[in-house]
Amino acid sequence: MKKKIDFLFAGVGGQGTILTSDILAEVGLRCGYDVKKSEVHGMAQRGGAVESHVRWGEKVYSPLIEEGEADYLLGFEMLEAARWPHFLKPGSVALVNRYRIMPPVVNLGQAKYPEEKEIETILSGAGARVVWVEGAAKARELGNLALAGVVLLGALSSYLAEPAEVWQTVIEEMVPPKFKELNVKAFFAGREAKL
Repeated sequence: MKKKIDFLFAGVGGQGTILTSDILAEVGLRCGYDVKKSEVHGMAQRGGAVESHVRWGEKVYSPLIEEGEADYLLGFEMLEAARWPHFLKPGSVALVNRYRIMPPVVNLGQAKYPEEKEIETILSGAGARVVWVEGAAKARELGNLALAGVVLLGALSSYLAEPAEVWQTVIEEMVPPKFKELNVKAFFAGREAKL
């Protein structure tokens, strides 16, 4: 019987949250899971919040993860990751891209962006193991900040049993041909990172 696994993606419009959740859903399908997916774009095109739920299992009835049930949180941006502790279950893993996008209220001096330790405390308080991923830094090394999400996927894959070849095949099929090689490099940079 295939174990149910719930993945929550949290980011900001333009970070590739939807593409990476699409890749994860397809990997689940190829590995024989029943898969459901849901996404909320909000004001994504204006740099607003984006969330995506992906659920794998023997039989999945709803695309939405219930509060307290997420096994994995992929935080594409630090503050966005900190908004979802109520969805994490004890023993979950929060993979957080060490990257900040300052909200307008912070830029206007009306609020303070939380320190890494504060974000870690929020997420670990929900029972999650917090893993900082240098997704943005690795993506910059590869020459394109948009690759940070695929670095995060690589990091996530190191916690799962599904073979790397399946992930690579799906990535190669789902990204534009001219970015195929870079995305595969980004995936393996995340997968091989010491987490």
